[in-house]
Amino acid sequence: MDQQVSLGIDTFGDVSFGADGQLKRQDEVLRDVVEEAVLADEIGIDFIGLGEHHRPDFAISSPEIVLAAIAGRTRRIRLGTAVTVLSSDDPVRVFQRFSTLNAVSGGRAEVILGRGSFSESYPLFGYDMANYDLLFEEKLDLFAKLAREDRVTWSGETRSPLKNQTVYPPLGPEGMPVWVGVGGSPESVVRVVRQDLQLMLAIIGGDARRFLPYVDLYHRACQQLNKPARPVGVHSPGFVAETDEAAQELLWPHYAAMFGQIGRERGWPPVTKDRFLEEVRHGALYVGSPETVARKVAATVRSLGLARFDMKYSTGPMPHEQLMEGLRLYGEKVIPMVRDMLAEKTAA
Repeated sequence: MDQQVSLGIDTFGDVSFGADGQLKRQDEVLRDVVEEAVLADEIGIDFIGLGEHHRPDFAISSPEIVLAAIAGRTRRIRLGTAVTVLSSDDPVRVFQRFSTLNAVSGGRAEVILGRGSFSESYPLFGYDMANYDLLFEEKLDLFAKLAREDRVTWSGETRSPLKNQTVYPPLGPEGMPVWVGVGGSPESVVRVVRQDLQLMLAIIGGDARRFLPYVDLYHRACQQLNKPARPVGVHSPGFVAETDEAAQELLWPHYAAMFGQIGRERGWPPVTKDRFLEEVRHGALYVGSPETVARKVAATVRSLGLARFDMKYSTGPMPHEQLMEGLRLYGEKVIPMVRDMLAEKTAA
């Protein structure tokens, strides 16, 4: 498994500073994201995931549209989300958008489904947060059927039923990887197994090894429910620069701006630089020189038995030029180092 690990990136299209020191317009940020993906394709990054949000600080509200633009400019990188907020969308339309993306990209599409860490999409599309659990449970069940069955019969409380219905375009014989983003609830892990989908752990704080019980639970549930063990992945934030100090100093003001804003919305205490550095050194921030980041990624892959690691390379309003340089270091230096480290461990 180690040598087969996929190393990718994620972004929410964080609205960034331009050369004039002012925040860019969202349309400018979206074009920057396409250029970042083109670079990622050129330098050997395996996957790019675009997160769906409906806020002023994140530009991507329709990931599939941006991914289609990226598909036309790239040739090998796999294309997906991080995440698609299935609870406030229609599973049939989500399936159609991704089966279309899969077709036009030559089979490179993936989807990571989730409930979202923000609530803006629920009132925007007319859904009641009181139905938070039911919406996701039913819609995930329907999407899993659509991804596997040519003709679908389904009924529930959250949308109209389907009776022996074919949805177009079909995925074809190769199918499409379907992941479920999980933030750390045992019930969510078991749900992924019950639907026979792939588990993507969102680790945004603390030592990644604290998620090992969830990986163990996943494998136990596979055995108990007689389901095959699918690939397990992790999504975590990070940034790469030439040195550890440069990476920390470049990222810190943007990290503080983003988490300060979110903290004010949610009533969290102010973020401190000491706490930031603690996450860099011992937590889920993969920040530093190429060697530092590679060692941390390789350790996480080994300790959790991962098939995929995705680094969220954009955090707060960091300028596009800095993001491009961080991506270049990740693709050209970090990824080869991680592969070498995993191969050495396997050989040993």
